[in-house]
Amino acid sequence: MVSEFAGKTVFVSGGTSGINLAIAEHFAGQGARVFVISRDPQKVGRAVETLRGHGAEADGMSADVRDYAQVEAALARCAELFGKIDILVSGAAGNFLARAEKISSNGFRAVMEIDVLGTHHVMHAAFPHLATPGACVLNISAPQGSVAMVGQSHVCAAKAGIDMLTRTLALEWGPRGIRVNSVSPGPIADTEGQKRLVPDPAAVEERVNSIPLGRMGTLDDVTALCAFLASDRAAYITGTVIPVDGGVTLNPTPTRMARFLDA
Repeated sequence: MVSEFAGKTVFVSGGTSGINLAIAEHFAGQGARVFVISRDPQKVGRAVETLRGHGAEADGMSADVRDYAQVEAALARCAELFGKIDILVSGAAGNFLARAEKISSNGFRAVMEIDVLGTHHVMHAAFPHLATPGACVLNISAPQGSVAMVGQSHVCAAKAGIDMLTRTLALEWGPRGIRVNSVSPGPIADTEGQKRLVPDPAAVEERVNSIPLGRMGTLDDVTALCAFLASDRAAYITGTVIPVDGGVTLNPTPTRMARFLDA
């Protein structure tokens, strides 16, 4: 059976590790042509080899999402190699734990530039290369976009910005047949983001107990949602922010991370 993503072109920013690489691998395994970017050229090379190992046409470039010219060049290269972009995933992100009064201006700016400015750069530079009608844009957000968390003021501001970009661009691009949605992963096991937010292994069980579904999420949980949103089954879904978090935003326990900040 031929996958509905066979022959489609997928671009993934931050697609060389973690959740974003898993998303890229999923589409590669379904026969899509995949192009990834991140700042580290060695990671790009390894990710491209991994994607080709799935039998996919794949390529990538080293690019910093904070630099519009680099993002623009990468998207132009993707379109040159693989044609119009059917699925655009903007997933580059930054995070660290720090109370608001202890975050430097540079630290706050770095997260805002990677997350919000980077998302804008990717979407803006991709626009001329998106398949119209029919393109699907997926911005990778986080629960911090809707739930305040201790030690995450910078990330909360950044993810809220991404989610509003999602809604606004869905409004503006909808008439062109482009759908724009945010995917908001919660605690996903064995990811760098989760290790940063819960750095003490002894606290992992406590974290799991705060999740209504009683378990950490998996990369497959996230990729399944992304695949659904990119499919024809989601053809009437746009401008949404969809959690894949086991219900954690219903029980965020924002003071849980305070012990690591005050230690």
